[in-house]
Parts: sequence; structure tokens; C-alpha cells
Amino acid sequence: MAVGDVITVNDRMQSGYEYTLEAPVGEEFAEGFQPFLTPKQMLEMGVFEGKYCNDCQDEFPQDWFENAKISEKPDPELNYFGIKSRQNLGVWREKGWIYPPDPRGWFQWYCRYYLGRRIARVDAVQIKRWRAFARHAGQIKANCAPGDVFCRPRQRQALLQWAYDPLI
Repeated sequence: MAVGDVITVNDRMQSGYEYTLEAPVGEEFAEGFQPFLTPKQMLEMGVFEGKYCNDCQDEFPQDWFENAKISEKPDPELNYFGIKSRQNLGVWREKGWIYPPDPRGWFQWYCRYYLGRRIARVDAVQIKRWRAFARHAGQIKANCAPGDVFCRPRQRQALLQWAYDPLI
């Protein structure tokens, strides 16, 4: 995948959606947006109980899925911290967490952004949400002994799912 490539999406949630890659893969992120993990690393570590990207793998590089923990049914054991961590999409919609054109939410946006798609108004909203999530890292640092990766596993799993370092 390279700058100028057009990606066409045809999956259960979008049909005929197209976007053009405007930045090199994994580069030219907005100032202050510095995710700790790549989408590939997140999928390999275990996110969203494996119930993510099941039907949309053709959109992304195949190597992202070589060691990904994917399942047709949600399985908390697939999460890095082995705990339940996801709410259904209806809850996300109800809370206003879904922004067009990414019907699967923040992680879908991040995958597309990482590939090089840029949509200024959407990117600004999602990056603002990502920055706000840093508060969870602060809570872990304030309430857990250094090196105790089993302290606050739900917050750590959430950090992982937002591309933050869950092992802080």
C-alpha cells in the first residue's frame, strides 16, 4: 500500500466505500498523536475479545492478521489481560462514539489513519478522544505498584485497545 492507492471497502458494514491513502503507512501523524502500538501489534496482543476485523481483513495488510487473535464469537480469553472488555456496537452508537465514515469505531479509524487515510475533521475528533484516554494511564500510575501488570486489568486492556502502553 502506498500514497495514492485507493482502498475499496466491501464488508458487512460498508459497501463501496472508498478512500485514498494520503500519507505513507505508519507515518506523518498529526502533531501530538503518538500511539504506542500499531494496529498489527494490538491485534497480536489481543483486543476486543477477538471480535474485530472478522469480515474486513481484505481492507488491511494481510501481515496484520498472521498472528492476530481473531474469533467469530467474543472470547475474553483472547484479550491480552484475559478479561471481558467490549460493549456491543449498539452501546457505542447510543453514546455517540461512532463517527462517519468509520462504523466500527475508533480502532477502525486508527487502522485507516495508520494506513494513510486522512480526513481532517474526523481525524481531529478521534485524536482528541485518544488524548483524553490518557487519564487511564494516570490512574494506573497513581494506584498500582510499578511493574504490577495485574493491577487494574480492565483499565490496562482499555489502554491497549486505544494503542497506549498497557504495561506502564
